[in-house]
Amino acid sequence: MIQRVIAAALFPPPTYSHASVVEAGTKLAFLAGSVPLDAKGNLVGEGDPARQAEQVIANLREQLHAVGSDLEHVLATDVHVVSSEPAVLSAVWEVVEASGLSTGPHSSTLIGVACLGYTGQLVEITATAVVPERASR
Repeated sequence: MIQRVIAAALFPPPTYSHASVVEAGTKLAFLAGSVPLDAKGNLVGEGDPARQAEQVIANLREQLHAVGSDLEHVLATDVHVVSSEPAVLSAVWEVVEASGLSTGPHSSTLIGVACLGYTGQLVEITATAVVPERASR
């Protein structure tokens, strides 16, 4: 069971929660950063942060599927974007919202960074998710 928490004393977040709580004994998956590479290792969406975000979300879905989970069960993400421009960060966040990740809503941090690991990479998302009991049997 995931409990999404919005702290009443804080400004209400638009599409994420302040915290996500799960009971001890729940199976969790800690995912490596999802990157905008296709199955052959080629960069997708060169120069286009929104397109890269779409590929990152598609890859995140695959990571979650591999451990028996899905976007609905994501507790927290860190969304890294190579930019210092709020408009670029917002464009990436719109992709995150459209993906179903904000359905929970999960806890998230949107971060502008100087660079990421692959040449031309503009977006990376790390995630923690619950692996539902039905999937872990």
